[in-house]
Amino acid sequence: MSRKLKEPVFDDDNPEWTEEDFAKARPPEEVLPPHLLAQFKATRGPQKAPTKVAVSIRLSPEVISYFKAKGPGWQSKIDEALRKIAKVKAS
Repeated sequence: MSRKLKEPVFDDDNPEWTEEDFAKARPPEEVLPPHLLAQFKATRGPQKAPTKVAVSIRLSPEVISYFKAKGPGWQSKIDEALRKIAKVKAS
């Protein structure tokens, strides 16, 4: 299954950074006022849903096409199908 490469989008109002831009960049603590910095959380926080385990699995193109044709959430649909086979209930 090949993916089509998308054409790059160029935005004159928001150009790509150069090495010089990166060299001039400063951390937020140096340029933002404390009251604004306080609005940003330091961490992401705990997950609200049970954690899934990331794995790499090779599936046939037919299986991937079948589930992708069902629309968004195709990976969750594969998980659901495998849960039925394993007879495991979702937490």
